[in-house]
Amino acid sequence: MQEDYLAKWLNNELTEAELSEFKKSDTYATYLKIKETTATMEAPDFDADEAWKQLETKRTQEEPKLLTLSPFKSFLRVAAAAVLVLGAAFMYLNSLDTTVSTQYAENKEIVLPDTSEVRLNAASTLSYDDKNWDENRTLSLQGEAFFKVAKGKTFTVTTDQGTVTVLGTQFNVKNRENFFEVTCYEGLVSVLYQGQETKVPAGNSIIAINGNLSKNSAPINGEPSWLRNESSFQSIPLKYVLAEFERQHNINVDSKGIDANMLFTGTFSNTDTDLALKSISIPLQISFTLEGNNVQFYEENAPE
Repeated sequence: MQEDYLAKWLNNELTEAELSEFKKSDTYATYLKIKETTATMEAPDFDADEAWKQLETKRTQEEPKLLTLSPFKSFLRVAAAAVLVLGAAFMYLNSLDTTVSTQYAENKEIVLPDTSEVRLNAASTLSYDDKNWDENRTLSLQGEAFFKVAKGKTFTVTTDQGTVTVLGTQFNVKNRENFFEVTCYEGLVSVLYQGQETKVPAGNSIIAINGNLSKNSAPINGEPSWLRNESSFQSIPLKYVLAEFERQHNINVDSKGIDANMLFTGTFSNTDTDLALKSISIPLQISFTLEGNNVQFYEENAPE
C-alpha cells in the first residue's frame, strides 16, 4: 500500500485521507527529506541525440561479442561438431569390409564383384572390401572355403596361419585351430606359411598340423568333398575329424573316453548323423552313444 501512496505522493495525486494516512507511516519523514533535498538540485545539460549516438557506438564496439554473435557462434560450433561426427561416421561405415559368416551345419555361396565364386563351409567367416575390390582382390578367411577365381589381378586369401595367392584358379583353403590346408584343383597357387613360400600346382595340397607341414595329392579338376555334403580325411588326427563332425552336425562331442590323437582315414556324411557316427566309429573300432544333441565316444571294451 505504501508503494502506491509514494507514487501518488510524488505526483501530488493523494487525496486528503490518503495523505493523512501516508504521513503517519514510519518512512514518510525519510521520503520527505529526500524530496526536499532533490528539489534544490539542478539537472545537468543533457543532449539526448548525442547520448543515443554514443550508446550506439559503444554497443557496436562491445556488445555484439557477448550478446549478438555468441549464440550464432555457439550454433556454428555445434554445427561444425555435427559435421565432423557425421563425416567421421560416413568414412568409418565406408571403410567397413563386407563380412559373410556361416553357423554350424550351414554353408553359403558367395559371388564376388569380379564374378569369382566362393563356397563357405560351416562355422566360417569371410571378409573383403567390396568397394575397392577391382584394385585389391584380397579377402580374409577364418574357417574353410572353396574358391573359383575369375581371371584378373592377383587374388589373395589371408588367414591367421598363412596366405594364399593366385591369378585365376580353383582351390580350397581350410583354416581351423592348429590346422591349415590348401588344396589346388586347377592352375597354380602360391602359399606363404611361416615365412616360406610353396608353389602348389593342380592335383596337390599342403597341410600343416600344429606347425608341421606336409604334402598330399588331390584330384585334378575336382572339388572338395564337403561340396557334396561329405567330409573326407587322409591320416588326420581324430580330434580334428570330430571337430569337423561337430561343425557339420551341430552336435556336442565328448571324446574323453578315446585316444583323440589316433589317425583317421575315411569319409563321413554331413547330412546323416547316424551314418556319420558309424563311418567314424567302425573303422577305428570305437563305440558311441547319442542322446539328444550330445554324443559320447568310448572304447569298445569299455563298460557302458
